[in-house]
Amino acid sequence: MSAEVTVVGGGLAGSEAAFQLAERGHAVVLHEMRPVRGTAAHHTDRLAELVCSNTFKSTETSNAHGLLKAEMRLLGSLILEGADAARVAAGSALAVDRDLFSGFVHDRVHAHPRIRVERDEVTTIPEGPAVIATGPLTSDALAESIGARLGVGSLAFYDAIAPIVAVESIDQERVFAASRWDKETMAGAEAGAYLNCPMTQPEYDAFIDALIAGDQFTAHAFDEVPYFDGCMPIEEIARRGRESLRHGPMKPVGLKDPRTGQRPWAVVQLRREDRAGRMWNLVGFQTRLRIGEQQKVVRSIPGLAHAEFLRFGSIHRNAYVNSPAALTPHLSLKDAPMVCFAGQVTGVEGYTESTATGILAAVNLDRMLRGAAPVVPPPSTMLGALYRYLREADPAHFQPMNANFGLLDELEVPVKKKDLKRERFAERALAAMRDWLPTIA
Repeated sequence: MSAEVTVVGGGLAGSEAAFQLAERGHAVVLHEMRPVRGTAAHHTDRLAELVCSNTFKSTETSNAHGLLKAEMRLLGSLILEGADAARVAAGSALAVDRDLFSGFVHDRVHAHPRIRVERDEVTTIPEGPAVIATGPLTSDALAESIGARLGVGSLAFYDAIAPIVAVESIDQERVFAASRWDKETMAGAEAGAYLNCPMTQPEYDAFIDALIAGDQFTAHAFDEVPYFDGCMPIEEIARRGRESLRHGPMKPVGLKDPRTGQRPWAVVQLRREDRAGRMWNLVGFQTRLRIGEQQKVVRSIPGLAHAEFLRFGSIHRNAYVNSPAALTPHLSLKDAPMVCFAGQVTGVEGYTESTATGILAAVNLDRMLRGAAPVVPPPSTMLGALYRYLREADPAHFQPMNANFGLLDELEVPVKKKDLKRERFAERALAAMRDWLPTIA
């Protein structure tokens, strides 16, 4: 008889994990603290309640989110089944009636003969086979338990995210590669870690004007954060004085533009986000600007006029684990591989990404309970590439990530046309996922 599995959290990832485990023959106890203890975000006691947008984004496989959905459908996702059942008109996006959606998932999970739902707050990490999927609103008591188990600095409580852009969209004629004070020439330093967008004084002044005038997102109460130096929005820094950014994240000291031989008036630095150098993070550019405003402001930076955003900046409350520092490649405790993490608490962003980690947590717990080793899809798939990021990202700069094509390895045969390139990415990913599926049967 299979061991009973504990799932903590009844959101998208937890509901998916519980259902997948039950479908694989395991008895599951799903713990959800609502309504015993509520949150500032939820309004009902139903499982899989959507607390932000009602859309799961694109269904087209030429879109990174659509490709991840196609992979999840191959894995038999309950959440996507519920989304299909509750779908409302939204073009190519998978938008849902949120009440019908949560009702569908809630009823399916409660009706499963191998799932028992317990309404209580779990305050410590379970000892046995378990999935922790408590999301960005993990209770203080459980967060303290996770932090104590994983060590100081392993759990973040506020997300200060800067935008990430695709390398192909950066104007290499305008930017230059260098670290401050030529540190890349020093022994042991990694070459090519930074790109620099130099600004003249007029360009800097125009940038500041656009930044201060930008329309900010007014967050829900549960997203409000107390600003401190570590997560100060760039527009807030600008409001402290026109020179504040030039003496902060845009300081030009230690840099010389090789085209002019002079130090620029100001510099926007981009830091390599992945080993292949396909994703670049705007250093210190965490922001509350709305997406349209972010696009306008960032594209006013010399060298980024045609920036393709792989992730937009944001600041909000979000408890998440520093996965590359603290977890195994299949996102479990290093000293207890059958205690897996799933959902946004792992450092993924988005409904689809959270759900997908719930599926894989269930797949791996099932394998380990049957005596097999945990597995992760190949990195040529969107799900496998996302897990690779969670495994290989620099722990010192780790921030949550959503699905994007920058996570994937380049094609064996280069394709310049963007739409065709993404079609080839999707074809390769889905073929790899189909080939991988028999290994988890």
